[in-house]
Amino acid sequence: MTNSSCIRHFLLLPLADTWQLQLLHFCLLLGISLAALLGNGLIISAVACGHHLHTPMFFFLLNLALSDLGCICTTVPKAMHNSLWDTSTISYSGCAAQVFFFIFFISAEFSLLTVMSYDRYVSICKPLHYRILLGSRACAHMAAAAWASAFLNALLHTANTFSLPLCHGNVLGQFFCEIPQILKLSCSHYKLRELGLIVVSASLVFGCFMFTVFSYVQIFRAVLRIPSDQGRHKAFSTCLPHLAVLFLFISTGMFANVKPPSLSSQSLDLTVSVLYSVVPPALNPFIYSLRNQELKDALRKMMTGWFQKHETVSFLLQSL
Repeated sequence: MTNSSCIRHFLLLPLADTWQLQLLHFCLLLGISLAALLGNGLIISAVACGHHLHTPMFFFLLNLALSDLGCICTTVPKAMHNSLWDTSTISYSGCAAQVFFFIFFISAEFSLLTVMSYDRYVSICKPLHYRILLGSRACAHMAAAAWASAFLNALLHTANTFSLPLCHGNVLGQFFCEIPQILKLSCSHYKLRELGLIVVSASLVFGCFMFTVFSYVQIFRAVLRIPSDQGRHKAFSTCLPHLAVLFLFISTGMFANVKPPSLSSQSLDLTVSVLYSVVPPALNPFIYSLRNQELKDALRKMMTGWFQKHETVSFLLQSL
């Protein structure tokens, strides 16, 4: 029996058994995190600086990019540190912080994706009421509700999980701190409290998922009634990036949490956890930028202006 008050640190699952493979994983994580920082940073900069992108769709996209950056910065730096320095420890408080911020940003991302489905629904099914239903104040309220609900969800789960007594050591079977792994260490008769909270959260997630499905059923019905092929293509092109990001987020998360026990193994669990916690935040900005001509034009204009400014500064420095 191990009392949780005596635990000062947890042991995380190493990404590899040998130093060479750990160094390789460090390089891979570094590349993925840099790609995520670059892609999401460019989207945030383009939306913030481009006045013609100050629309509800791009406002929610900016918030989504912020949540993606938060997800990457919560799990990857510690994993890179452990791989580089060949260690696997994380402090008790650091683990609690990691659980809180991971749930916070993941919950915010799912809430924002749900709000973005409503934005697409109003844009295509009720275009004449778009400015009324999605004015600046309404968008700010929806974004604030998404972040506030994510904060409350993360706070409840973190406080509840780390109030459980731990009876089975401090070794976590994951490369970052997550609730299912911590529950495996807790005393069996105390797990029901956290499991009940998980059921409530799962019910809310299912409700958001059904709302998104209903929105897209209405969207597809409206799009199919558009007489011109060009109009249908334009309507579908605004929805495809959101659908791709939503599918990537839900499919990896569901496979990680709902896969049958017969498929469970340490290497597979580690691979799946990387897929749902690291890959989507890195791919999301590229999915959106590939299909959105307005965003690509804004990024191209911003990069061109930056290079022209850089060349002007270089010329002035050389002339001095």
